[in-house]
Amino acid sequence: MKKAIAIIVSVLFVLAITSLSFATEEKKAAPAPAAPAAEKKAPAAEKKAPVKQVTGEAAAVDMKANTITVKGKKAETTVTCDDKTKVMMGKEKKSCADVKVGDKVTAKYSEADGKNMAKSVSIHAAKPAEKKMEKKEPAKPAEKK
Repeated sequence: MKKAIAIIVSVLFVLAITSLSFATEEKKAAPAPAAPAAEKKAPAAEKKAPVKQVTGEAAAVDMKANTITVKGKKAETTVTCDDKTKVMMGKEKKSCADVKVGDKVTAKYSEADGKNMAKSVSIHAAKPAEKKMEKKEPAKPAEKK
């Protein structure tokens, strides 16, 4: 019994010493992040516009101005493509010229210099025209003889 108590006390002592050493390491590390915090304030002044997303049908594509107008649920949004814009159809890499009017697209963009600059445009495969089912006459009830 005395051995069991001695082992338990020694394990608790080791755990106490270990937790104290971790606590002192955290206190020493705390002043270090204070310096980068001053550096982070400068980019905060430049604060980048949040990335927005619009999903809908491509209502207009203007390759001269490099713009795509997406008709979303609420309104139409015009996004400007540039050489940094990533255009994808599934896993294939495409260009803004591959977007056609009527395609379903999802555009992620941010506002810069008064324009909606597209970060990425995803072209969704167009659904084939649904075949209208021919109306069948309802089955006639069986006649009783």
